Amino acid sequence: MRRHAALLLLLASLVALTVWTTSLGRVGFFTMAPPTKLLAASRQHLEIVLIAELCAVTAGIPIGLILSRRSFRRGAPILSAVTSVGQTVPTLALVGIFSILMGLGLRSAIVALGVYTLLPIVRNTYAGLVSADPAVKEAARGMGMSTQQILWRVEMPLAMPMIMAGIRTSTVLNVGSAAVAGMIGAGGLGEIIMTGVSLRLVEMVLQGAAPTAALAISLDKVLEIVASQAVPRGLRRSLRRSDARST
Repeated sequence: MRRHAALLLLLASLVALTVWTTSLGRVGFFTMAPPTKLLAASRQHLEIVLIAELCAVTAGIPIGLILSRRSFRRGAPILSAVTSVGQTVPTLALVGIFSILMGLGLRSAIVALGVYTLLPIVRNTYAGLVSADPAVKEAARGMGMSTQQILWRVEMPLAMPMIMAGIRTSTVLNVGSAAVAGMIGAGGLGEIIMTGVSLRLVEMVLQGAAPTAALAISLDKVLEIVASQAVPRGLRRSLRRSDARST
């Protein structure tokens, strides 16, 4: 209950900060982004994040699944190192590289963000599938389930909490990193932030940064709800019991 209250208070503070900076209208010689532009930038920022995250999920879960199979585990360190490249390279450099290769604009930003946020999904998918209890899989095999049935009916449901945790981490990273996409003409709230930085106008930077933070918190909360529904009911109850014991 306290966590939810603190979260609501933080969101309310970020919204209030956004409203205040927008209501300033002008700061010195410079004009703040009007409400229509701010709403359009927020919508575009959300679109960039959702498309990039969909690309990361579409690629990350199959890669993690492949790495978890016994016949591919020898190659797991190599493929894991390849997917780690996205996060070892700074976001600005990665976005810059893809803008050179693919040109300025939305497409290069989405690909760069998809690569950058791939690692948490791959690692959590792999860890979730590998950590599935062998006794449970053996019991399923004894019931006559095939390898594919064990994967989709036993391993994936058991791994779902970790997979969703990876997607949540990836999404929050995506929201913050998408602000850099404003530097290559992809739009979004990053464009307002970069304009404020270039003008050395703190109020304009806050006008773009506050809704970005609010969007990250909101998406994380939405994904938390989705994750709670995606986890099988029996596993959900056992997780709640373990959380209750830990507290």
